[in-house]
Amino acid sequence: MANHKSALKRIRQNEKRKVRNRYYHKTARSAMKILRNEEDKTQAAEQLPKVVSLLDKLAKKNIIHKNKAANLKSKLTKHVNKLA
Repeated sequence: MANHKSALKRIRQNEKRKVRNRYYHKTARSAMKILRNEEDKTQAAEQLPKVVSLLDKLAKKNIIHKNKAANLKSKLTKHVNKLA
């Protein structure tokens, strides 16, 4: 266990951030799953910018790597364009 006041504060901060980051990451994953399961092209095209925005925010906050965000955005865009 930490002995210094600053170390105790750091532990509290890390725990808060972990919970917040986990929430954002899970929200984005759920949004991607919904988008992948979408059958209608117009609905998917409406959802795509929102999901891309979520991924960009995750990359900006270093929750996921920027290249992973780019790869996911590319795959989702291809999926939406492929829908009939």
